[in-house]
Order: sequence, then structure tokens, then C-alpha cells
Amino acid sequence: MRIIAGKWKSRKLLAVRGRGVRPTADRIREAWMSIVADRIGGAEVADLFAGSGALGLEALSRGAAHVTFVERSRGAIRVLERNIQALDAGAAATVIRGDAMAHVRSVKRFCYDLALADPPYDRGCTRELLALFAHQPFARELWLEHATGDAVPSGMSLRQRRYGDTTLTGTVPPAGRPRHGAGFSNRLRGGGTS
Repeated sequence: MRIIAGKWKSRKLLAVRGRGVRPTADRIREAWMSIVADRIGGAEVADLFAGSGALGLEALSRGAAHVTFVERSRGAIRVLERNIQALDAGAAATVIRGDAMAHVRSVKRFCYDLALADPPYDRGCTRELLALFAHQPFARELWLEHATGDAVPSGMSLRQRRYGDTTLTGTVPPAGRPRHGAGFSNRLRGGGTS
């Protein structure tokens, strides 16, 4: 696993090992970063269900101001902290050991500019996280990776990109326009799912 672009381009990252671990593939991470590229510079980012921290570290490499990593596994946090240390990213990173869902329930409205979430595929987190975000938006924009067949709440403006059995889904709350312009919400009004 490696950083794909930015100031740490091609730097290697340690991966979390174990059963049930499903790191985001480089091609999906690249697609994800391309989707949010114009909103990442200077952003306060949350990397929820952070694992090795690859998503958040990619965001830092591409100019995010700060990333809060939320992960509950001790083993994953050890790997995450080693990755942060290897990139000398400690000044721009906060690691929270805890449940990502509990964390986003506890923070202020629009605490983050951008939230990236890669929850376990088999726990029903997709629908729960999107529903929570609709009622209690913890970021100006949320993107999450999930299994293509996962159910999503109805009535939300969603933008989706499918990559085989993986889907990236993004949304903004009606009052939560992206910091760097209203491009995302304008695209939602213009066409919904892509």
C-alpha cells in the first residue's frame, strides 16, 4: 500500500493484517480523492473507521490542514500511528481510539469540512451512517465506501460511483455546502446519482 499523490507520493504505508480486514484498493482511493480533489486543500477531515489511515494520510498528502482518525481496533491504531510517524504527520493528525458512530454522534454540527468513512461491509453501517448524517450532519460533506448492494436511506441527495462490488457514496446536508464553493451540491441538483 502506498500514498498515490501529493507531497508523500509513492511513500509506502503499513497495512492492517487480519481476518475481516479489507483495505481500500489503490484504484478506489485514487477515484475517491479525484472526486473530492477541489475541496481537500486546507480542509479539516475525519477518517472514520480509519484502519491503517491510508485515506486520511492521502488527504494530508494532498493538502488537507488536519485529519482526525477514528478507529477502535488497538492493532489498527498501532499500524496507523506508525504510518503517521513514518510520514512525520503528527502535527496535522489526531488519533481517537473509539467507535466511529459514537464519535460522530458526539461532535458539533459541521465539525469537519469533509468526512471519509470506510466501515466494515458486513455490519449495516452504510444506512445507519447516512441516516445519522441526514439528521445530525457532522461534516459539510460525507463520502463513504460500501458494498454495491448495501441499502441507502431514501429521500437523500446522493452521488454514487460504482467500481464492481464497491460503491462510493457522497452527500451534503441541505445547509452544509462545501467550503470551497457549491460545486458538489450544484452537481447533485443537476443529476443526482452518477
